[in-house]
Parts: sequence; C-alpha cells; structure tokens
Amino acid sequence: MPIVVRIDVELARRKLSVGEFAERVGLTPANIAVLKNGRAKAVRFSTLEAMCRVLECQPGDLLEWIEEDPAE
Repeated sequence: MPIVVRIDVELARRKLSVGEFAERVGLTPANIAVLKNGRAKAVRFSTLEAMCRVLECQPGDLLEWIEEDPAE
C-alpha cells in the first residue's frame, strides 16, 4: 500500500497510549487500531484534524506516500 500511516511513531514520541489517544480524539481504540495498521479505506478530515490537534502535528507527520515498486 503506497500510503503508510505513522500514528504509532507520533504516539511513541509523546508517550501516549492508544486508549488515551482514542479518548482525546473521540474514536474507539479499535478504530485507532484500524488506522494504525493501515486497514482503513478512508479518513475523514474531521478525524485527521482531531488527531493533529491532539498530537500537535501536521497531517504529513501521520501519513506518508511511498511509491510502489512497479516490479511487484
């Protein structure tokens, strides 16, 4: 998948648990896990905004595009 989710990196930098992060953002820990593991098909801008607000970061800190290898 060419979009990599880096929520775990930002949580580790802030020593923030998934449960506490989920509560602050207003999502369930299960939904945070879906995002973290790259299984989400979409992210609402309001959710992305809430995550950035809680983590005090930019969307690019949470999401990264990586070019796929055409040989695969």
